[in-house]
Amino acid sequence: MESLHNTHVKLLAFDFLSLTPSSSSSHPNTIYRKHTIISRTETLGIITSCDHKPDRFLRFTVDDGTGCIPCVLWLNQLTSPYFSRRCPPDVRRIATMAREFATRVQIGVCVRVRGKVTVYRGDLQLTVGDVVVERDPNAEILHWLECVRLGIKCYDRLHA
Repeated sequence: MESLHNTHVKLLAFDFLSLTPSSSSSHPNTIYRKHTIISRTETLGIITSCDHKPDRFLRFTVDDGTGCIPCVLWLNQLTSPYFSRRCPPDVRRIATMAREFATRVQIGVCVRVRGKVTVYRGDLQLTVGDVVVERDPNAEILHWLECVRLGIKCYDRLHA
């Protein structure tokens, strides 16, 4: 079984939404694209919805024209026991970065989002690692072309 684990795989929304979580109880957090393990992804599109719970999370969707990817940006690094246990020296830096990313998320803005593919209540979502506002008017079409090229030449060849 091939893996692109810890590689930010560029995907269009229809590819992202077709990812399948593992049905195995021994690997519950494993996500597959066909027979390839995917853990991280990058997408680019327009923010179409936003739900902000201050000091908790920012949930938003990114629409690239092929579908909408649900995203969540956690803002509770300073109060969550998960973050303080996992990366104590970096918690303040991570919290500052998350707040900075949250200021960039606005409906109608074109963004490039990278993060970890996760499942919440049975649905796929992108747990955001970083958000960059895209100012290049050609970025969307170039992202589409790159996703198609990588799908044909790289991702699909892993299990051909």
